[in-house]
Formats: sequence, structure tokens, C-alpha cells
Amino acid sequence: MSEDHNVAARRGRRSGPNNTRDEVLQAARVRFATEGFAATSIRRVAADAGVDPALVMQFYKSKEALFAASLALSDAVKDRITATFDGPRERLGESLTDGFLRLWEEGPDAGSLMATLRGAASNEFAAERLRDLVQARLMSVIGPKFGEGPDSAARAGVVVSMLMGLVLARDMIGVPVVKRLPRADVARMIGAQIQSILEGK
Repeated sequence: MSEDHNVAARRGRRSGPNNTRDEVLQAARVRFATEGFAATSIRRVAADAGVDPALVMQFYKSKEALFAASLALSDAVKDRITATFDGPRERLGESLTDGFLRLWEEGPDAGSLMATLRGAASNEFAAERLRDLVQARLMSVIGPKFGEGPDSAARAGVVVSMLMGLVLARDMIGVPVVKRLPRADVARMIGAQIQSILEGK
């Protein structure tokens, strides 16, 4: 056995393809998303990933840096929101609601999004990332769909607030009656209200 292999083993690095860093990051996303920043520790993340805490620190240097990495979103977020507007205009409210919920409940960015939402209550960095998400990735896509009237920006802002509140109730707080509802039913009910706002009624 080589000396390099022994050193790697002592540091907690797995043999074979080196996916360890990604596994640590995924474990961190789950922890931050379910427990928030304050309750998450390097030791717990390391245990979840099956590595030594020293290796986590070697990769990310600090809990804050690990948290920042866990909040990174792919460009697909904006693309997926944009795609919800591809359907018939008379069903945009329902389509937008369904697509928005899917972002938070499935797909590669779900963990990062939930970590951002949960962390925003107690961590300024997460709060800033959430504001950026709302402004740069949501309002920039949703806003133009409301036209150029004097109240178009306000209507778009109300819709985004409704959607964020829905995610908060359904996926973070876990309000039972909302959590139990199938996504399609939620999209239909909330979508009808969003459709009215979209049409300026």
C-alpha cells in the first residue's frame, strides 16, 4: 500500500473515484435545509457523509464557507421558472404555481433552495441570497408577464410573495392540511388566485 494511500485514508478520503467533496456538500445541503445554520455542525455533516470532520474543514475551511457553497444555485432555476410560461395563458397561474413548487420539492436545486429559506431567518448571508433569488431569478422572469401598467410591478411582487408564503407553509413549517394536499390540488387553488392577479382582475 502506498504512502499516499495511507495519508488519504487517515484524512478520511474514500478510495476509488473522488466524489467525496460532492458527497460532503450534499450532506451539508440536507442538514442546512432541515435544521438551519445554527443547529448544523461540521461534525454532523461529516458523520452524514461518512468522513472525518477534518476532511470537511480541509475542503471548505469553515462552516460559513460550507454554508455558502450549499446555497449555490444552478442556472436551471431561472430556466425552469421561464418554462412554466410556455403553456396557455389562461392557465399560467396554475402552471406557475406547479412549476414553483417543483423547484423546491424536487430536482438538483431543491436542497439549496430549502437551505436558503431556512437559513434566511437567522443568517444575513442566506437572507441576502434569498433576496437575490426573489429579485434576480423570480421577479426578472415573472415581472414582464404582468405587462407595463402602473401596478404591474406590484402585482408581480404580490404573486411572488404568495408563492414564497406557500413554500414556507407547505415545505418548511409543514402546515398539515397544506402539506397533505397533492401538488396538483394546491396549484389549482392558488393558481386561480394568481391568474386573477395576472389578468388584473
